[in-house]
Amino acid sequence: MGGPVGRLFDAYGPSPVMFFGALLLAFSMLMTSISTHYYEFLLFQGFFFGLSVASLFYPSLAAVSTHFDKYRGSALGVAAAGSGIGGVVYPIMLRQLFSRVGYAWTVRASTLLSVACCLMSLVTVKSKGRKKCTAWMDVKVFKDGCFMLLAIGSFVCLGIFTPFFYITSYAEDRAFISDKTAFYVLSVMNAGGVFGRIAPAILSDRMGRFNLLIPAAFFAGLSCLTFWMFAKTVVAVMAFAVVYGFLSGAFISMVTPCVAQISDISEIGSRLGALYTLISIPSLVGGPIAGALIQYQRGSYTAMIGVSGASITFGSFFILFCRLKLNREICARV
Repeated sequence: MGGPVGRLFDAYGPSPVMFFGALLLAFSMLMTSISTHYYEFLLFQGFFFGLSVASLFYPSLAAVSTHFDKYRGSALGVAAAGSGIGGVVYPIMLRQLFSRVGYAWTVRASTLLSVACCLMSLVTVKSKGRKKCTAWMDVKVFKDGCFMLLAIGSFVCLGIFTPFFYITSYAEDRAFISDKTAFYVLSVMNAGGVFGRIAPAILSDRMGRFNLLIPAAFFAGLSCLTFWMFAKTVVAVMAFAVVYGFLSGAFISMVTPCVAQISDISEIGSRLGALYTLISIPSLVGGPIAGALIQYQRGSYTAMIGVSGASITFGSFFILFCRLKLNREICARV
């Protein structure tokens, strides 16, 4: 839904789209709290909640992009850090609440917190510049060589979220960490992502956004192949969680300013929506592929880690081609 949401942002600004997203988020989560059948979870938590997140996520980042040029990377890095903080807080909060008040009231408490955050964003998120009513499907996007190289490079997303899905089970099965301790590995990874979203983004305004996006993606993949593959102790798994969280957070926060850098300010919403629509496909299938590989290898994580790391590293080369297409000088700030 990134494309349509981005187009609505360009035409009407962030407020109407985010207001709809906040209402839909509250509805979907409350309905999830009373769901008992698989199709209900698929409908409310899968479709409606996903649509609400798209309506909140894309306009908020696109709106930030319209206010900054020189320090756009820094601003978007700080904005993206919020998701990392949520990744630290929510798992710990939900784990504690599940055992104390049960599933239904845990989801309702989460709904209350999420709606409170949405209300703050509705008051504070505003866009700058002239609104532009574009076509629902802008074919010019697919003729832009730099944009398409960046989109293909985001094939990174086939594997970039895999460690977040499987680091907890890996810690239990391979590092023999207790389930109570293994659970916090994910929070440690998200904590690393908070710093990864901010520090490299600030540096990118000085050194060039593409210049930092490329090594962030490359070394994130390399850390899977060389670090995660051989992590067998508590210290090693925790260290990988910090390193990978930092590098993946850097990639996630810098994709948006890179798109804004090669886009007209009046088309940022549509461009961001188009990019995230394209990369939603590898993001969607990455997790199931990883799970299938673990099942195929009868519990071994080797193939899953290999595919995750290789896809991230492979994608980074297309981002490099995009950067060279923009400027072939190695030392240029791009």
